[in-house]
Amino acid sequence: MENRVLVRLEHVVKAFGDKVIIKNLSLDVYEGEFLTLLGPSGCGKTITLRIISGLESVTEGRVIIDGVDLTDVPASKRPVNTIFQNFALFPHLNVWDNVNFGLKMAKIPKKEAEKRIRSALRLVKLSGFEDRFPSQLSGGQQQRVAIARGIVMNHKILLLDESLASLDLKLKREMQIELKKLQQKLGMTFVYVTHDQDEALTMSDRIAIMNSGSIVQLGTPEEIYAKPKNEFVKSFISDIDLINFKKTRLKRYHEKEV
Repeated sequence: MENRVLVRLEHVVKAFGDKVIIKNLSLDVYEGEFLTLLGPSGCGKTITLRIISGLESVTEGRVIIDGVDLTDVPASKRPVNTIFQNFALFPHLNVWDNVNFGLKMAKIPKKEAEKRIRSALRLVKLSGFEDRFPSQLSGGQQQRVAIARGIVMNHKILLLDESLASLDLKLKREMQIELKKLQQKLGMTFVYVTHDQDEALTMSDRIAIMNSGSIVQLGTPEEIYAKPKNEFVKSFISDIDLINFKKTRLKRYHEKEV
């Protein structure tokens, strides 16, 4: 049985004036997978994520989500949520109200909203933190609030833009495992943007390596590590922490089997 395509980019071009940022990019993202857009600064990965979200329009091409052409549909009407690098939490709202914000805007009934919020906070291990404000939380806790706010809307797709970048190395590695476990538990489709090779190789089901506005290789972490298609890919992934990569991948597979 073939995997169902949830997001499809067809021959997407994005230009700002005469400068072409995304060059005839086509990509399928499957339902329930963790796909990472990986590449150096300026390669077009964040613009690609923003095109999926509707925060950027396309110059040419189509954006199809769940079988519907949403190319010209604004971000507010797309079935996706985005988590940004700075988490974008409201400093004057406590954890509960931050997570509730999208539900309130969508006019979700109060009882249903409360049920969803409690479930989301339990999933990200923040039960009991409802009354705290962002300034009273650690970076990791703030990131969990942002994730809870993203999953509480019950959309099929969560977009994450460098969402672990602000965390220290130890916490980042812990959150890599937690984020992947959460994605597997929810069965959601995650599209993740990063320039961090370790991060991508640890969490992803598939990786799209980007350079100069194009995808230069698409495959599983093992395929990309073992068989880089060109010198750019080979050079870009050559400095990963191989010991951590093997350890975390083995841990993931062991947890999956259990």
